Amino acid sequence: MEILGSVPPDPGQAPPRRAVAYEGVWRFTAKTEEAAVPQARHAVRDLLRNQRVPVDDDVRQSLLLIVSELVTNAVKHAALLSPEIAVEVSIGRAWVRVAVEDNHPYRPKALVADQGQTGGRGLLLVKAVADEVGGSYDVEHTASGGKVVWAALPLAPTSPPRRP
Repeated sequence: MEILGSVPPDPGQAPPRRAVAYEGVWRFTAKTEEAAVPQARHAVRDLLRNQRVPVDDDVRQSLLLIVSELVTNAVKHAALLSPEIAVEVSIGRAWVRVAVEDNHPYRPKALVADQGQTGGRGLLLVKAVADEVGGSYDVEHTASGGKVVWAALPLAPTSPPRRP
């Protein structure tokens, strides 16, 4: 993983607020194959632990599930046009964002749950999990013609977790 830097403020602008120790952006790449799913999940888990990010356990589990879903989608649907994916983790003072980028131009949408299907609900799950903890997700095109699918979650849930 490499740490990406930040841009200094423009002259005449207020200096940036002091970052907390765990803030930053990390990006790593993986081959678009099944082994990338646990590799990405473990890399994100280890990053959160090594940076000592004060993330709520429910949010951590939600984030790791989202990482698994986003990487699985890239592996299943983008491998033909994207032999490699990039996973980026951005951590702010009160939030964490994970993004998975590939070179496939198709912009996926969250499908409606269909009891007859055995797949195709990954983004529906990502949306539901993000919503549950007060986060969000989206899909954006890249300048190179691919896409980035991302989810941003607060470090602590904004609503109490639902228990069965």
